[in-house]
Amino acid sequence: MHVIIAEDHILFREAIAKLIKEIEPQAAIDEVSRYEEVYQLLKDRQGYDLIIVDLDLPDIEWEQGLFQIKERSKEAKIIVITASEDIPSIKKAVSMGILGYIPKSLPPKVMLGAIKIVMEGGSYLPITALNQIKRDSVEEEVESNKRTIKNNLTGRQLEVLRLIAQGKSNKQIAYEMQVSEATVKLHINSLLKNLQVHNRTQAVLEGQKQGIL
Repeated sequence: MHVIIAEDHILFREAIAKLIKEIEPQAAIDEVSRYEEVYQLLKDRQGYDLIIVDLDLPDIEWEQGLFQIKERSKEAKIIVITASEDIPSIKKAVSMGILGYIPKSLPPKVMLGAIKIVMEGGSYLPITALNQIKRDSVEEEVESNKRTIKNNLTGRQLEVLRLIAQGKSNKQIAYEMQVSEATVKLHINSLLKNLQVHNRTQAVLEGQKQGIL
């Protein structure tokens, strides 16, 4: 196994190398301290299996740095080790194909396990970040559903739904909207169809469920 460790703090870099050796004693490890040095290694030699990189190396912004590493070594597993647990940064790194995001604050044994998981073909994120990303994903799905429903309803149908939720009859709705009761009934029929429900009560419940009331 061939590994690159890119970390500008030599003591931490040596500690990571020691962890790698615990997992794979025969691993060949190249240690560098800049993104540009990683690029040079990838230019000189193909076939690296694992690249461990500090997110905040001093020579290049990390998004560009990781992008270039991914472009130059598409087969290598990449782990980020960083002092930051910023959720947007974690999301960005994951979207770029990073398999491991390891905070430097982790105990050595946990860090060892995280590296091993990635080396064996898995992925690792800190549990707090994983939980937050899951929550964000659910919230984004809910918001997407809200937008879909709103896009399927006309302004008049939304107005009818809100008046129904206030307990108003068709006659009262017609009076407030200055339309005929027949028109109100048409709006309600379309509203029920778009919400995929069968009656006014279900329409209100569905509107509340989807956050449009």
